[in-house]
Amino acid sequence: MASPSSGTEDPSPEELRRAAAVFALLASPVRLHVLWLLSRGEHNVTGLAERVGQSLPAVSQHLAKLRLAGLVDARRSGRHTVYLAGDPAVGAVVERVLRHLTDRRDTAPPGTRAR
Repeated sequence: MASPSSGTEDPSPEELRRAAAVFALLASPVRLHVLWLLSRGEHNVTGLAERVGQSLPAVSQHLAKLRLAGLVDARRSGRHTVYLAGDPAVGAVVERVLRHLTDRRDTAPPGTRAR
């Protein structure tokens, strides 16, 4: 079977299930913000918590889910754990969606909302 990116065949049920699971993880504004930040560079949990306006335990839980899905990686740096994007393509998708929404908002006629 050809890969979905070739456009010649439908994705397999397993590929669709896995993609749906990733999109479900991305349904959280906090996780989207974390992925967006990590697509721009490495951060520790304290820095991420400050940037996303959440508690350390909450951000740690989000990071654990993202790590289990393979969307975020971690490495030790001295006594600290540093987090980084596991796949730059996922960060690019997040950025593309955000840019798309911003572009639509900016080009909507006055007095209307882009849908």
